[in-house]
Amino acid sequence: MWRFSLLFAVFVLAALPAPVAWGGAPAGVNATDLSMVDADFAFQGEYAGGVKTPEGKEMKLGAQVVALGGGKFSAVVYAGGLPGDGWSRKDKSAALEGEKHGDAVVLKGDKVSGEIRAKKLTLKHADHPGQAVLEAVERKSPTLGAKPPEGAMVIFDGSGTQMFVEGTINDARLLWAGATTKPLPDSYKLHLEFLLPYMPEARGQGRANSGVYLHDCYEVQVLDSFGLEGKDNECGGIYKVKAPNVNACFPPLAWQTYDFEFTGPKFDAAGKKTAPARLAARHNGIVIHDNIQLSHTAGRKDEGPGPRGIHLQAHGNKVQYRNIWLVETK
Repeated sequence: MWRFSLLFAVFVLAALPAPVAWGGAPAGVNATDLSMVDADFAFQGEYAGGVKTPEGKEMKLGAQVVALGGGKFSAVVYAGGLPGDGWSRKDKSAALEGEKHGDAVVLKGDKVSGEIRAKKLTLKHADHPGQAVLEAVERKSPTLGAKPPEGAMVIFDGSGTQMFVEGTINDARLLWAGATTKPLPDSYKLHLEFLLPYMPEARGQGRANSGVYLHDCYEVQVLDSFGLEGKDNECGGIYKVKAPNVNACFPPLAWQTYDFEFTGPKFDAAGKKTAPARLAARHNGIVIHDNIQLSHTAGRKDEGPGPRGIHLQAHGNKVQYRNIWLVETK
């Protein structure tokens, strides 16, 4: 049995991302549904469990395992639980790398090793007896499938693109990235759901890249940032402006949610901005921005008065959207 003090000796690195050399072009597997995945997909994902303290209390552990293609993997182990479920940036984490051997994945780090077999991740420390066993979990957003309330403006429900000036639906009645709505109210509560393709060989901004442009000028990034640090250019970040409070990104091919409370900027008759745009945001039900002031992000229009639409950025990757609706606010 691992002791409390040993646990923190194991996780000696603070807030480290998985050891991935990001920055390359998309290649290899590009799966938009489960029928298209490779054999590595079964190992990637989230794992949760715990160890006993000397007082007999359970201490949570979490792990995120990232498939890198060709049987290669990286992983991060979090002391306190998964991000958004116990772990925060101030807590400890440890990075591991590994590869598949037969029906198992073997992971190694600094003093810590692990093996994934039959949906279980077993962790060991080189200098001490005992082990921790974490089981595969599939978290779901508490707002997944949220129904539009009475009076809501339904932007996309799979029935058509009548609310868009440009937009394409696929055979699954889902909306591809690369869509722009007609002009919308200046301030609103917005719900949308997105699915990231599984692209294990891709890296960096080539890995399931899209973005939600609120008021057609403020980008909330959409990216496969599962298992990463959670920077401003990763999922949930305000692009090149502010990182999310938590990297709440789920693994690829898991439906995810954004729930925004957006207040549009205000301008006087002369075109001078008199009040900034503001945003409160939840990613998969977890607060990632708490009523922050927005500034312009590159790639679309400059700041200006509404009405304006929402743009779902196409960045060369097959990101899909569904269940988009908003409620106007003042």
